Amino acid sequence: MESKYSILIIEDEANIARVIRLELEYEGYKVETVGDGTSGLSLAREKNWDLILLDIMIPELNGMEVLRRIRATDQITPVILLTARDSVPDKVSGLDQGANDYITKPFQIEELLARIRSCLRTQQLQQPKSHSLQVADLTIDDDLRLVKRSGQELELTKREYDLLLFLTKNKNQVLDREQILNSVWGYNYVGDTNVVDVYIRYLRKKIDDKFPDSLIHTVRGVGYILKEPTL
Repeated sequence: MESKYSILIIEDEANIARVIRLELEYEGYKVETVGDGTSGLSLAREKNWDLILLDIMIPELNGMEVLRRIRATDQITPVILLTARDSVPDKVSGLDQGANDYITKPFQIEELLARIRSCLRTQQLQQPKSHSLQVADLTIDDDLRLVKRSGQELELTKREYDLLLFLTKNKNQVLDREQILNSVWGYNYVGDTNVVDVYIRYLRKKIDDKFPDSLIHTVRGVGYILKEPTL
């Protein structure tokens, strides 16, 4: 059974993660699992997911913090919380942080599957994901990882592409170096934040220098913004 949907499971209880993964794969979903908050957040940033199953009680970064950081840059991807807690404040807190739904352990797999289908269906109706992005004459086909400006195809490295994609998804927003570093390089990155400035320079040579209007702008003392040229 084939499915176009990809699901990330962030769950530290290996047996539970394995059962959920097997059931989802049987239903035709593409699934990856990870067992801690730090790795889960990095993986959530690295790929485009159709849905994330997120346990609250996970090591390193707890689920609420992972959710908060995901929602800082991604308001779209549905997140279902998995929790052993059944108190109203925990449920309210999760929904307030941006979770789409929650399910309390122990649960029947049929209920989880139904909630997943409901979230995906609602997402499609309300805000279907676009795999093509455009800012002025710059276009990005995220399915093909193809970048063009004024119809001219541009060759980017993987890191340059990921950086441009993040800037484009957050167009017209000023992004500081830490936001860019965490989202593009991941929270596990150990190194100087100057790497952001270096790759911005690389990107500008390919995206802006050959064209009359610049799209990437420096906000002195803060970071960078990608926006359409002003007339």
